[in-house]
Amino acid sequence: MRLALAAGAIALLAAISLPGRDPLHGASGSGAVASPATGVPAGSYMLDRNHASLLFRVDHLGLSHYTARFTRFEAELQLDPADPAASSVTATIDPSSIETDNPDPALDFDHQLQSRDWLNTAQFPQMTFRSTRIELTGPKAARVRGVLDLHGVTREVALNVTFNGGYAGHPLDPSGSRIGFSAHGALKRSAFGMAEGIPPPGSTFGVGDEVEILIEAEFTRPASGQ
Repeated sequence: MRLALAAGAIALLAAISLPGRDPLHGASGSGAVASPATGVPAGSYMLDRNHASLLFRVDHLGLSHYTARFTRFEAELQLDPADPAASSVTATIDPSSIETDNPDPALDFDHQLQSRDWLNTAQFPQMTFRSTRIELTGPKAARVRGVLDLHGVTREVALNVTFNGGYAGHPLDPSGSRIGFSAHGALKRSAFGMAEGIPPPGSTFGVGDEVEILIEAEFTRPASGQ
């Protein structure tokens, strides 16, 4: 859920070689696109909501992994390229922005999941995440531990994060510096007071307790650093 993402080692983004294309948005350009500049600067980076997604998956009857998402969330990354473990991330999620893409027009499934039996968004209108520790696990990988406040319960969770690349600036990107991550993790929803529909022991007939979290995110920082 509204969790996010931080730090691996700061490295170069691979060279982009798509002639005549904007690597960020697919718009036409002139000539070959140059490789991004190096040296991602330290500072405060804000989530680019145009290039971010927050999905979750749960087991359904032991037959599939039901997948949905949240559409309103924000995050801020405090980046220290010289010492990635000293970086930090905070995030907030609006649980009422849950989107299941249920095709039945007679069933407002999103509203059901906002109800008292599930997310109870009337009583708990926000989820928050704050990183507390970053452990580097590889040249471009880290385990980000933090505190998640969900459904009125606060517990530690962890995310496995992959650093995908970044640059200090690019002529086709007016946002300034940019950096990107992928992250995944899991939590037990029962640990946050949401046990509705969990299968009895020895059965898969229900909705699984474990919630898998999948995050894709890019962060930007204006060239001025403001």
